[in-house]
Amino acid sequence: MSPDPAMPRRPDAAVIPGDPVADPVTDPSAGLAVPGRERGGGVLIAVLAFAGIVVALMQTLLIPVIGRLPQLLDTSIANATWAMTATLLTGAVATPIMGRLGDMYGKRRMILVSISAVIVGSLIAAVGSELAVVVAGRAVQGFAMGAIPLGISLMRDRLPKERLGSALALMSSSLGVGGALGLPLSAYIAQNFSWHVLFYGAAALGAVSFALVLLLIPESPVRAGGRFDVPGALGLSAGLLALLLPVTKGAEWGWTSPATLGLAAAGVAILVLWGVLELRVREPLIDLRTTVRRQVLLTNLTAITIGVSFYAMSLVLPQLLELPTATGYGLGQTLLVAGLAVAPMGIAMMLVSPLSARVSAARGPKTSLILGLLIIGGAYAAAQGLMNAVWQVALISTLVGGGIGLAYSALPTLIMGAVPASETGAANGVNTLMRSIGTSVSSAVLGAVLARNSISFHGTAVPDMTGFRISFLIATAAVAVGVLLAAFLPSGRPPRRRPAEHRAPGARRAVVKRQAATAP
Repeated sequence: MSPDPAMPRRPDAAVIPGDPVADPVTDPSAGLAVPGRERGGGVLIAVLAFAGIVVALMQTLLIPVIGRLPQLLDTSIANATWAMTATLLTGAVATPIMGRLGDMYGKRRMILVSISAVIVGSLIAAVGSELAVVVAGRAVQGFAMGAIPLGISLMRDRLPKERLGSALALMSSSLGVGGALGLPLSAYIAQNFSWHVLFYGAAALGAVSFALVLLLIPESPVRAGGRFDVPGALGLSAGLLALLLPVTKGAEWGWTSPATLGLAAAGVAILVLWGVLELRVREPLIDLRTTVRRQVLLTNLTAITIGVSFYAMSLVLPQLLELPTATGYGLGQTLLVAGLAVAPMGIAMMLVSPLSARVSAARGPKTSLILGLLIIGGAYAAAQGLMNAVWQVALISTLVGGGIGLAYSALPTLIMGAVPASETGAANGVNTLMRSIGTSVSSAVLGAVLARNSISFHGTAVPDMTGFRISFLIATAAVAVGVLLAAFLPSGRPPRRRPAEHRAPGARRAVVKRQAATAP
């Protein structure tokens, strides 16, 4: 019989997917009270979710002023995009590394380090008016992205099982919630204050989040131990940077240019070599043998498709809302109204978190994942005919947000149902990385589509309606691939369990002995 997942595990202890005792979400009634767990956990959930939203805000912080950055920083359009690219690249590198450090040295400790990156990076960017300074600050901000998978793993270690499902759903969704709610907030600041206020505000939010985590969040009792794999971290960082950089800059450099092809080939070669070496390391940064398990592998691949579909809405809808009505299809709205029209996505993601937890507990996280994907696909299909008014855009935003919330909420449950408790930080970090890769691929592909399908409006090239429709078709196709991948996941539906008073005396004694043996 597998040990109770609520107990701190040995580094080599694995969770058995589908086991009614080991599953941390689908069987919330299993086991007895565990020393060191939070009785209610409401404060912990609220503080960690707030931290996740603050970190996710960094993704959309500059979107309202991205078109003005060349003038604000006295640089070219191509160079100005580094202010967005730098955060993406460092965030991709940071998530798996910070996850592993959290497993080894404490998840709360590494969350504090991640939030510190928000504060430091924001202050660096706030005091500068030159491109190099702002890009440096944005790069430091990117290191904060590790806080979200760390928060997910800390919740697993500290929360009672009856609160875990909805908490994981909310924390996982914070990645999208922060980005959606950050759009109208950033737009309001950009329209009424100096752009430097965006960064000072981000630093203030980071300071509040840091103080709350420091004062109110206990450390996880679960540790992986061992040595940190420095060569593995350097190899993964080099490979990801070499691979993602041409993906994000390929449209600007040219997809067949020597720089794009050379860096992409180098990235693939480095990652292949890194993988071979990681399989020979006794204590690797990422356990690749765990990563290729069917449940983990398919969940991570599905996460890429969700990232692709999520970014399509974030890219298309604000442009559609802000384009002048004189184009014949633009809705002519201000930055603030455009942000408010997209904000329902974030609200929907928060509201569906409890629903996702209930569906996962009753039918398994696979069902939640597929249901979310189907809602996203249906929303994008409906969007082909619902792009003529602000209320239609808000409706599509809400539907996509609800689907994303269901899908995002299921991902950590699937991951943590298939990896040892001592590896949840690194495993969730890899899953978050997969979402980021999906977003990067979507940015490159959809950017190229919109560039090809454009019209000249007062001497400026702007996307046409055909480009918007093709973008939504690509998002729908990505969702279809995600549904296909998710269909091959184990069902994970918990079997019915008899109440403890109806079990045989010997079975009850075995449960008590098992928990006594694994208690700290």
